[in-house]
Amino acid sequence: MMNQLHMLLILFLTFKQGGCMFSSNHWGEWNDSQLQPTIQKLMKGYNRYLRPNFNEGPVEIGMSLDIASIDAISEINMDYTATIFLRQRWRDSRLVFPGNESVSVDGRLVSLLWIPDTFIPDSKRSFLHDVTVENRLIRIFSNGTVLYALRITATIACNMDLTKYPMDKQVCTLQLESWGYNLQDVVFYWTRGNDSVKGLDTLRLAQYSVESYYTSVSEAVYETGQYPKLVLHFSLRRNVLFFILETYVPSILLVALSWISFWISQSSVPARTCIGVTTVLTMTTLMMGARTSLPNANCFIKAIDVYLGICFTFIFGALLEYACAHFYTMQHQTIEDLHRDLLREFSESNGNGSIPIVSSTQPNQSVDVGSTADEPAEQSVNSDPKNHTGSKEEVTSQGCGLSSVKNASRRAASVFTVENPHNIDRHARTVFPTAFLFVNILYWLYYLML
Repeated sequence: MMNQLHMLLILFLTFKQGGCMFSSNHWGEWNDSQLQPTIQKLMKGYNRYLRPNFNEGPVEIGMSLDIASIDAISEINMDYTATIFLRQRWRDSRLVFPGNESVSVDGRLVSLLWIPDTFIPDSKRSFLHDVTVENRLIRIFSNGTVLYALRITATIACNMDLTKYPMDKQVCTLQLESWGYNLQDVVFYWTRGNDSVKGLDTLRLAQYSVESYYTSVSEAVYETGQYPKLVLHFSLRRNVLFFILETYVPSILLVALSWISFWISQSSVPARTCIGVTTVLTMTTLMMGARTSLPNANCFIKAIDVYLGICFTFIFGALLEYACAHFYTMQHQTIEDLHRDLLREFSESNGNGSIPIVSSTQPNQSVDVGSTADEPAEQSVNSDPKNHTGSKEEVTSQGCGLSSVKNASRRAASVFTVENPHNIDRHARTVFPTAFLFVNILYWLYYLML
């Protein structure tokens, strides 16, 4: 029994080894005859550390782009984040195989081939997408042409001029350079000129619209040599409608609200003061909110800052207008009270309110008629002429003193007083709206036509 089991085990192992050998030879013959060319044949004798056309001239690399999205444009950091499909084509004579077909190679085999060392010089952060595998495409054509495609997301610097913000137009670039190969080794070119870039025409952004774009070919000069460079220029115009609804219209309404105080009586101090202070504080909050999304390090005098400054000036001017009108009103009342006090003091100092009447009956004689009934008429007739002369001079001197005081006070007060303080509000109702309209016309003409 044991011998039979031993013989069966030997036969089973022999049959298994023979089957494996048959299967291996079968697939090996099928690979050699059917899969032409194979990766093993293409890679036989291939050195990925040497570029194509080594010692025979530079490699011409054609490039094209698809802009999948521009996710964010930051004025604070002065950059934009974009997701692009970068495609590079070059010819490697070591990969020529017979036929007219192409072979798509797994992206993980990129380490077996020579690829260009293309990079984005203005990139701050970038990464290659790797879900579910690294987003690479390698396709080899029969004439040795290699297509190498990548999906990249990069944050790229963009120098912005914000002096006309939010009516500005920014020109950003996307540059592609070779890191280690200079112009004697590698030459870059756009495969189809401006048509090499796709996706910008249909791109939709939150605050911007793509106005135009074009491509250019140049070279980058560094201390280590001259390197090939391709540049994509695209112009972005900001949509101003959002800022008109968010900032300009509220600021105009606040300025108009400050003018309501011109139609409120000057005696209503709490009402006019409350309107002025409230509009000033609201305008200050609006100005601070408009600056939160803008860079503070760079001393840009932006268009929106100019407009908010104009509105704040008019609002603060309306508050100062009431302060001046109230001051002149109180001063006018004080002067009137002063005049009444002077008249009262003079009448009281003239002898219990008697009004002197001087009449001349004969030359060099004068008769004083008192207004009191207790004084006999004979007393004034029989009085001494010298006393009459002295009283006349006293009355004349008092009248001249009062008139001189009144004239002096009027002249001094006329310099700083307004005859009718209510005219200040009446003129402000016309001057403030007219001036604001004139300044708005100049502002919009300057920033829209410049």
